[in-house]
Amino acid sequence: MTHEGAGRHDERVVGDNAQVPDPYAALHVEVTSTVDRVADELRRAVFDGDLESGTPLRELALAASLGVARSTVREALGVLVGEGIATREPNRGVTVATPDVASVRDVCRARAVLEVAGVRRWAAATDDERSEVRAAVGAYTDAVRRGATYAELNETHLAVHVSLVGLAGSPRLVHMARSLVAELKLVLAQIDRAERNAHDQADTHGALVALLDAGRVEEAAHEIEHHLAAAEQDILRALGVA
Repeated sequence: MTHEGAGRHDERVVGDNAQVPDPYAALHVEVTSTVDRVADELRRAVFDGDLESGTPLRELALAASLGVARSTVREALGVLVGEGIATREPNRGVTVATPDVASVRDVCRARAVLEVAGVRRWAAATDDERSEVRAAVGAYTDAVRRGATYAELNETHLAVHVSLVGLAGSPRLVHMARSLVAELKLVLAQIDRAERNAHDQADTHGALVALLDAGRVEEAAHEIEHHLAAAEQDILRALGVA
């Protein structure tokens, strides 16, 4: 006989001593821990701009606000520090990370290499990969027209750029692109709360797809290169550098 909480048994006792395999032994579910949920909520607050760069992330206050144990918050903060979303300093504790100019430049240039390479592979890409780009641009355009929240605009806009890397047909490059986007989310959350030029960007991405569909791939590559260079300058200017 098994008891809840006693762990999973691979066999059941039947009769006196006979044992048969437990048919449920291979079943399992992934249980999201409280630490994961706290980390997710803090991540959301940072990416949505609710917690700004340099904001102290105090264990006791967060534990009280979220209704969890202080040790849980401590573990969740460790996750964010590991992801570069927060920093831990002696005698200061944990704070929301501040965008580093050198890292911003590196991220912007790395994504340009990936996205331009993806665009140039448009003709060789699969129908599904090309459809993914069209769908991503459509989702972003729809979000702009609906007057979506900054968080949704940011998410759908960056998804367009990841879809361009997907044209290269390499899961590894897509994984790299998603890592770069995660770093950009932190930067954008800290410098841009407004919808700014969302309509213009949606039009630009629509025009990019039109160029690709017309077979004008090299023009499209130059367009995305120009778009990303301008985006880098906008970010640096907002950080007071450019």
